Amino acid sequence: MMRWLQKLGPENRSLQQIHSHFLQMLVDGRHIFDASANALIGGTDLDVIESDLFTTDQRINATEQAIRREIVVHGSIHGAATFPALLVMMSLVKDAERIGDYCKNIFQLARVGAVLGTPEQTAEMVILKDRISKVIVRAHGIYKSQDEDDAKGFLDETADISSTCEGIVREDLRSVGENRAGRVLAHRYFKRVVSHTGNIVTSVVMPLDKLDYFDEPKR
Repeated sequence: MMRWLQKLGPENRSLQQIHSHFLQMLVDGRHIFDASANALIGGTDLDVIESDLFTTDQRINATEQAIRREIVVHGSIHGAATFPALLVMMSLVKDAERIGDYCKNIFQLARVGAVLGTPEQTAEMVILKDRISKVIVRAHGIYKSQDEDDAKGFLDETADISSTCEGIVREDLRSVGENRAGRVLAHRYFKRVVSHTGNIVTSVVMPLDKLDYFDEPKR
């Protein structure tokens, strides 16, 4: 989409501003994920981190609202020529906002003292958490560069992470004799963060009507 924007006339300036604000949402999304996941897994002091976490979430929400206003103004001024880009952005900002929502869910698991399993299982979650954090950073770079080859490889990686999370959820749901609710919810939330991040990158390789459906099975 960025290449398409570069071909536009003066109206490109306000679209570039919208994209700049959106990229900031991804930066904040990575920050809030690290904060919430570290609170859950790493034993970070919850009272210390809570204010920063919810302030970041409020900033994500405020940025989403600002982008919506900018989209309405831009569309009313410049008309149909930029509607495709504006429709895509409306979809993407919702994905970015949902990352913040799931991170709040992760933090609430930390707040209630959710049990995450054995030390070995917790160590595996740390590795998974670090991998997801890097994925969010990578999504920022791919969206900015609009590199289609990187985007396709990225979507393969997010599909792999989602599959890993889903496998753990299914296994823990079948367990008998111990409480694995905390692990199930944590991995479900991890998966949703990854899925929304992947949805953002689909905009690099898929047309508007196919957004979010890159990895849908074909019947």
